[in-house]
This record gives sequence, C-alpha cells and structure tokens, in this order.
Amino acid sequence: MSTQPPRAAVAERSGRRRDGLVLAVCCLAQFMIVVDASIVNVALPTLASDLGFRQETLQWVTNAYAVVVCGFLLLGGRLADLYGRRRVFLCGAVVFTLASSVGGAATDPAALVVARAFQGLGAAAMAPATLTVLSVTFTEPAARARAFGAWSAVGGSAGTVGVLIGGIITQWLSWRWTLLVNLPVGALLVVAIGWLLPPDERPPRRRPLDLAGAVTATAGLMAAVYGIAASHTHGWTSLRVMGALAAGAVLLSLFLVVQRWFAASPLVPLDVFRNRALASANLVAFFGVAALFSTFYIFTLLLQQVLGYSPLRTGLAYLPLSAGIAFAGWRASTVIPVTGTRPVMLGGLGTACAALLWMSRAGADATYAADLLGPSLLLGLGMGVVLNATSTAATSGLPRERAGLASGLLNTTRQLGTAIGLVALATLAASRAGGATGGEAAPGVLAAGYGDALVGAAGFAALGLLAALAVPARTGRSPH
Repeated sequence: MSTQPPRAAVAERSGRRRDGLVLAVCCLAQFMIVVDASIVNVALPTLASDLGFRQETLQWVTNAYAVVVCGFLLLGGRLADLYGRRRVFLCGAVVFTLASSVGGAATDPAALVVARAFQGLGAAAMAPATLTVLSVTFTEPAARARAFGAWSAVGGSAGTVGVLIGGIITQWLSWRWTLLVNLPVGALLVVAIGWLLPPDERPPRRRPLDLAGAVTATAGLMAAVYGIAASHTHGWTSLRVMGALAAGAVLLSLFLVVQRWFAASPLVPLDVFRNRALASANLVAFFGVAALFSTFYIFTLLLQQVLGYSPLRTGLAYLPLSAGIAFAGWRASTVIPVTGTRPVMLGGLGTACAALLWMSRAGADATYAADLLGPSLLLGLGMGVVLNATSTAATSGLPRERAGLASGLLNTTRQLGTAIGLVALATLAASRAGGATGGEAAPGVLAAGYGDALVGAAGFAALGLLAALAVPARTGRSPH
C-alpha cells in the first residue's frame, strides 16, 4: 500500500507555502515603504551638513516623499485593478529601488529631493498593490485576518524600526546607507514578485483609464499635502500655503465633478462610499493614523530635546512601542473573525487614548522606566489592533475588481491623516513654547508644549473612537 500522501493534500500544503511566501513579499514591500518615511529623519542634520542644505529646504527630504506618495496612491490602486496587480507591483518596486540608488549617490540637495520624490512614486504603486494582492489571495475570513494582521503589524512597527535603523546607520556608517540599504532588499523584492505572484488575469474587457480623474485627483492631493506640509514653516496665512490649499480644493472639487458626471470609467466610483464598512473604516483610519504616526515626531523631540537622548538611544526607546504594535496586530487576527472589527477598533482606540494622556504628563524630569515605558507599550498595543481592524473593514464586501481601489483609498486616507495630524500637533507644541525650538527654549517649556501635542493626539484617537461606532458590527466577505 502506498505511503505517499494524497495528491490533493500535497497540493494544499504547496498552496499554503506559496501563500505564506506571497504574504512575506507583501510585508517586505510594506516594511520598505513605511521605513523609508522615517529612516532618513534621524540622518537629516548629517546629510544637511554634507550636501549643503539650507534649513528652510531640509524638510523637503521628508516632504517630497510624503507629497508624491499621497498624490499617486489613488492612481496606483486603480492601475493595479486595470492593468494587473503583479505588473504594477513590479514596476513600483523597480522605480523605488532605482530611486534609492540615485538618492544614496546624490551630491547636491536637488538630486536627493528628486530621488526621494521618485521613491514616493514607487511606493505609491507598491502600497495599494500589497494590500490588493493579500485581499485576493486570502479569501477565507480567518486567513485574511491573519494576513492583514501580519501586514498591519509590519507597517505599524516599521515607522519606529526606521528610527532605530536610521540611528544605527547614521552613528556607525553614513547617512547614504539609509537609502542604499534598499538596493539589496529591493533586488530581492523584484525577484520574489516575478517568481511568486501569478501572472495577471486578462480582463474580459479592459476599461479605459480615467485620465481627467487621475490628473485632477493626483494634482489636487499633491497640492493639498504640499500646502499642509509647508504651513509648518511658512504659516497658514502665507501666499504659498494659501495658494496650494486653494489649488488643492479646486482640483479635488473638479475631480468629484468628473467622477460624478463625466467619467465613463471613474477612477473612484462615488458609489463605493455607499459601502458603510469602507467609508467608516477610512474615517477611523484617518484619525487613528493622525494620532499614532504624528506621535512618533513628538515623542522623538521629547526624547532628544527634553531628555537629551542620542539618535541611537532614541531608536532603542521605540522598541516597546514597536513590539506592542507588532504583537497586537498579529493577535488581533484571532479576535476579529470572532467579534468583528468594531469592538476591536473601540478597544484599541480607547487604549491608545489613555496611553497618550498618560504620556502627555512626562516632564523635564521624566524617566523612561517610570513615565514613558508603560504608555509606549499601551499605545503600541492599542494601535496595533486598530491598524489590523481598519485594513480588514475597509477592504471587505467589495468585488475583486475594486480591491485596488479600496487599497488606494485606505492608504491615501492614512497619508492624509499623517500629514494633517503632524501639522496640528506641531502647531500645538509650538504654541506653548512661543515658537522657540530645541536649544532656544528651556526643557520644561518644551516638555509642556509636547504634552499639549500629545493631548491633541489623544483627541484624534477619541474622534476615531466615535467614528468606529459607525462601523458595521460585521463586515462581509469580498465577492469573487
């Protein structure tokens, strides 16, 4: 009698292994995308001195990446639906890797900023593709929750890991390696995408790209995010900021008109917002990310400017927060299929709100063990489950051909939340210190300003909690 396992069992095990590798590829891409939003931050003073950046232009090393990512995410998600997830994912990885090499070899400020913008373009193609690939690969609710849990844990913790990696690289190597480290990782990613992801299905009838919608949405989002980012330096009443925000408002209004009345195949069919789970989950994601990722900026300043931490010690201080996000995002995958997403969001946002209020009490005499360790861990645990739950809710109950659209919307919402939250919290912090920064203000004054900002972050978490009440008790499976 043959002892060979049945052919069906062998095929099932092989399929599970392949699905696991696909999940690893998507998580690796998401890790690269989020890490590159933060890894350069610690190196900014060093690269500014090396390349001769002026202080008022240095912020665009970060902003060029953020503005382009946010502007092109909707288009990236729709391109994945129209022209194939594998194709768009692969193109994004190639652009991202090549741009990283150019940035690492830059010899002047303009070259570095342009390279960062092209990194953002590659990231805008990859980010929706990663979530889309997962949503169509893992169709069973428990398996999908586990996949989204891993993806959310990696994405949520990557921002804090980027601070640590950036500190290590800057202190022991060169700032250039904060970008050049993407070369081997990106090459591995390109090979893995080509090997593991199945060829794109040929649609029965390829719909035309909504060019007018793509132009107005991309330009409008870029103008809006540019204006929000520039407000921190130039003030809300400056002509540059007001002009950018006005242009963004006009372009986005035109986008809605095009989608509603003129587009034969809209970039964003407005009826998608009739899906209550998608609409409410995006609102939760906006407030949750505004609370979490903006806190990274405030927490870094608290550690370095008030408590005197080095870049490396700052990165190490983020480890409990990062571990909390990773652990909670992973564990949430076992809870969501049982309870649904709404209770998980409510519990996570409530925990995060309490953690931020606790952290806001840290003064100039704070110690890490007594005043920061506990709230850091709680914040990570709370936001880890929220990131998983919003990903699940925002991509459930939609047909396969709209998976890229849902992914692009969610990632765009998160980027907008980060941009608006950061400006809001930075403004709160500066208002207490009277505009003074770093060495200009006493540590106690700075600590008070950062405390106000953390209270503001708790307010964002509370708004997210209210929005979570609108999330359906159960979200449906995606029809296939």
